[in-house]
Amino acid sequence: MSKLPTSNELLTWIRENPRDASKRDVARAFNIKGADRIELKRMLKELTEKGLITKERKHLRDPNQLPPVSVLRVLGPDANGDLFAEPAQWEGEGEPPRVHLSLRPGEPALGEGDRILARTAVSAEDPALYSARLIRRIGTGPRKLVGIFRAGAEGGRIVPIDKKSDREWQVAPGETHGARDGELVEAEQSGPKNRLGLPRAAITERLGNPGAPKAVSLIAIYEHGLPDAFPDEVLEEAAAAQPVPLGKRTDLRHLPLITIDPADARDHDDAICAIPTPTGFTLWVAIADVAAYVTPGSALNREARIRGNSTYFPDRVVPMLPEALSADLCSLHEGEDRPCIAVEMHITKDGTKTGHTFHRALMRCPAALAYEEAQAAVDGTPNARTQPFLEDVLTPLFAAYRALAAARERRQPLNLDLPERQIVLSDDGHVTSVNFKERLDAHKLVEEFMVLANVAAAETLEQKQRPVMYRVHEEPSPEKLDALRETAQASGLSFAKGQVLKTKHLNALLDAAAGLEEAELINLSVLRSMTQAYYAPENFGHFGLHLQRYAHFTSPIRRYADLLVHRALITAHGWGDDGLSEHDIENLAATGELISQAERRSMIAERDTTDRYLAAYLADRTGSEFAGRVSGIAKFGLFVKLSETGADGLVPLSTLGNEYWHYDRDSQTLMGSDSGLTIALGTPALVRLKEADGLTGGLIFEMLELDGKSLPTGSTRSRGKPQKRKLARSRAKSRKISRKAGRK
Repeated sequence: MSKLPTSNELLTWIRENPRDASKRDVARAFNIKGADRIELKRMLKELTEKGLITKERKHLRDPNQLPPVSVLRVLGPDANGDLFAEPAQWEGEGEPPRVHLSLRPGEPALGEGDRILARTAVSAEDPALYSARLIRRIGTGPRKLVGIFRAGAEGGRIVPIDKKSDREWQVAPGETHGARDGELVEAEQSGPKNRLGLPRAAITERLGNPGAPKAVSLIAIYEHGLPDAFPDEVLEEAAAAQPVPLGKRTDLRHLPLITIDPADARDHDDAICAIPTPTGFTLWVAIADVAAYVTPGSALNREARIRGNSTYFPDRVVPMLPEALSADLCSLHEGEDRPCIAVEMHITKDGTKTGHTFHRALMRCPAALAYEEAQAAVDGTPNARTQPFLEDVLTPLFAAYRALAAARERRQPLNLDLPERQIVLSDDGHVTSVNFKERLDAHKLVEEFMVLANVAAAETLEQKQRPVMYRVHEEPSPEKLDALRETAQASGLSFAKGQVLKTKHLNALLDAAAGLEEAELINLSVLRSMTQAYYAPENFGHFGLHLQRYAHFTSPIRRYADLLVHRALITAHGWGDDGLSEHDIENLAATGELISQAERRSMIAERDTTDRYLAAYLADRTGSEFAGRVSGIAKFGLFVKLSETGADGLVPLSTLGNEYWHYDRDSQTLMGSDSGLTIALGTPALVRLKEADGLTGGLIFEMLELDGKSLPTGSTRSRGKPQKRKLARSRAKSRKISRKAGRK
C-alpha cells in the first residue's frame, strides 16, 4: 500500500503544477495505485467542497490562483501608462488579482473592457501580482457613446451626436441614471439588440444641456475620452512647486530673449534672439525647463505621460500640465526669471549651421510679443511695445530668418499651402466669424528657429549616444502616390512615376498647380498622400521636413515627447539627477506609442469640434447657396468644401439626378451611366445648404451646378457601364503601349 499525501501536500503540489493537475497526474506524482486511488478521490472531493481547489475540465487548481491560461478583462492603463487586467471570472477569496499585460510589437492595441485569452504567471517580484502575455483578443469592450437622451414611456432612447452613426440606442427604465429629456449624456452598450432591433445602452453620466454655451468642446472631451480633470495629488505637487534659483545654471538674463506667440497665448514655451557676427549670426533658442518641475516618478509625470499633449479648442485648452505650471512657473513670462534649456547655434550668412552648444540656464524675457506686433514693426509700423526692440532685437531676428529661409529653399522640405481656419467665438460661446489665418513671416521665423533647435537636439543626443525620442515621418506608400498621380493627371498636371521620391518632386507639382483653380485640390491631395507622423526611439527620418534626424525639443509645456528629450539632454550633459530614469529608458518605445495615440486622439477631437462649430455657424443660412469644390468621393455620395468657410458637407448620391453613378475608387471619380459626366476631386461646385446639425457637425448639400453647368437629369437608373469610360481607358492603354514601344 502506497503512502497517501496529506491535504497540505496535495494543495502545495496542485499550486506548483497548475498545468498538470488532473487526478491521474496527482496519482502519478505521489505514486498512488490500486485501491488507494479511491481514497485520493475522496480527499480531492473534500478539498473541492471546502473551496480549497476547484475543478475545470478534469483539472484541479487552487481557486485563489489563476490558471496558466486565463480569460482576462482589460482594465486599461494605470497612472504610469502600464496596462493591467483582471480575471473575467474569480472564485477566490477577496479582490481578484491584478494582472500586468506585456504587449509585443505588432500585437493589437487593447482598450478598457476588452476580453482576452492570455498566458499568466505569478510575478517574480510580487507574489500578489501576475504577468500575462496575449494569446488572442476574444471580444472588445462595451462601446461608449455620447448623445441626446429622449425620455419615453419605457426608459427612452439616445440619439448619438456622432455624424457617422445613423441609429439610436434603447435605454431601459432602470438604466437612465436619472437623465432628463433633452440632456446630453454619456452611455455604454449594455447588451444585444432588443426586439425592436435597436442596440441597448445604459447611461453612465449626465453632461447637462447640449445647447449651453461652449458645450461643443465638452462634447468632444467626453466623446474622445480626453482626461480633463487633474487628480488631487497632481494639483498638490504643482501648487507646491517653487521658482528655480540660478545655482549652477548659466546666466542668460542679459540676452534679449523675446517670445513671439499668438495674441491670446497663455503659455510661452520658447524665446529667441539673434546676434549678428562677421560670418553670419549666433542664434539663441531658450525653452522652458519643464524637467525641473516634472520629475521621473512624480504624480505630475505620470499624468503628463497619460495625457501626452495639450488639446486646443476654440473656447478652452485641455492642458498636459496644471495651470500652476503651464501658465505660471514654466511659462517664460515677460520680466520674470525662468529656468530654461537653451541652445546656442552658429549659422553662416546663407543659413548653414556650423555648430551648436546646449546650456541649462536662467533667463528673463524682456518682451512678450504677438506675431502681428512683430511683423508690423519690421514692416514699418512699430507700436510703443515694439519700438524699443526694433533695431537691436527684431531687425537681426528677421535678417537671420532670411538666411534660414535660403537654407530651407536649398533643403526643399514639403511646401504645402493650406490656410488654417480660425473660429472666433463671442463671450457666450457662439460663433461670430470664421476666418483664414494670415501666414506672416513672423510665423515662419519662429518655425525655422524651432526646426533648427530640434535638429540640434537630435544631433547632440546621437553624438553623446543617449536615447532619443525621434519625431518620425516616413515617406508615402506606393498606393497613395498612385492616387496622387491620378489626381494630378485629371487636373492636367504631370507627376512622374518610377523615380526615387523626394520632397522636391512634390514641391514641383505644388508649384505647377500654384495660381490654378486646382491648387487647393493638389495641396489637399499631397497632404492626404502623406503618412502619419509619430514618436519612436528608432530613427527613420522626417520625410516632410527632408531631414535625416529630428526630435521635438521646443514645446515641453504641451508635449511629453519634448520633456523626454529635455531629460535626455540633462543626462547627456550631467546637469542633475532629474534626467532620464531607468523607467523612461526601458519604456521609451511604449511611451512613443502611447503619446502618438494621444496626439491622434487630440487631432480628431479638435477636428470634430471645428466641424460642429462650423455647422452651428451655418445653421441660420439653411437654403443659401455656396460656392466650393469637390473634396471627396465615396460610394454613397461626394463631399464639397465651401470656399467661404472651408466647411465640408455631403451631397448624397441619391440626389444627383436620375442616372446611375459608377464609383471608381482608384481614380476617385463618379461617372454617370447615361451622360458620361465625370465628377472628380477639385471640380468647382455650386451647392445649396439643406441641413446643418450643430450637435453632430454634419452638413447636407444639394448640388446645383458642377463646373458652371447644371447636372444632367438622366433618363434611367441603368447600371450599364458608361461607354465613354471604356473608350477613354482604351485610348489611355494605346498611348501607354506607344510610349513603351518608343522607349524600346
